[in-house]
Amino acid sequence: MKMRSVAPMKIAKIGYIVMSIVFCVIGAVFIILPELSLQAVWSILGVAMIVFGVIKLVGYFSKDLYRLAFQYDLQFGILMMILGIAVLLKPSYLVSAMMIALGIAIVADALFRIRIAIDAKNFGITAWWLIVVVAVLTAAFGVIIAFHPWESAKALMTMLGIALITQGILNLVVVIYTVKIIKNQYPDVIDPKNG
Repeated sequence: MKMRSVAPMKIAKIGYIVMSIVFCVIGAVFIILPELSLQAVWSILGVAMIVFGVIKLVGYFSKDLYRLAFQYDLQFGILMMILGIAVLLKPSYLVSAMMIALGIAIVADALFRIRIAIDAKNFGITAWWLIVVVAVLTAAFGVIIAFHPWESAKALMTMLGIALITQGILNLVVVIYTVKIIKNQYPDVIDPKNG
């Protein structure tokens, strides 16, 4: 019987790690330099969201061992790409609407990560509680971003930076603890012709 390729899982896991770090760096830049032009900020964020959306789709179709980290990535990958394109096309006069959409997407992703943590606990993954803690923190910042109760652009960029950092950390924690790549994986369905 032919073994299943682990290449998509490796691409997805490495991509998740790299993009999580990229989101943390972008978040740090937003905090350190909140006066950056909105056009530059949205362009960087839009491209990162599109790339991460593609990586999420690769993860969804990779069929990793536990199938925890990537189980909702079909929907969130498509959502990330749509938001990324929207951010690139309409950055200046739709800032408020984009912040609401980003905040809601962050909250939704964090809530699904809590579900992943519960499943991880059932699998015997001991770090499930860490996923819950980081997901709750991320959801809280997502709510703040969605409602952005301040008028200052500087405060908005700082809070967006914090939300991106927590989202990046959440993605790192989930992918590190729940994605297991085993070199000798068999296909899910046994083909009688190859049996």
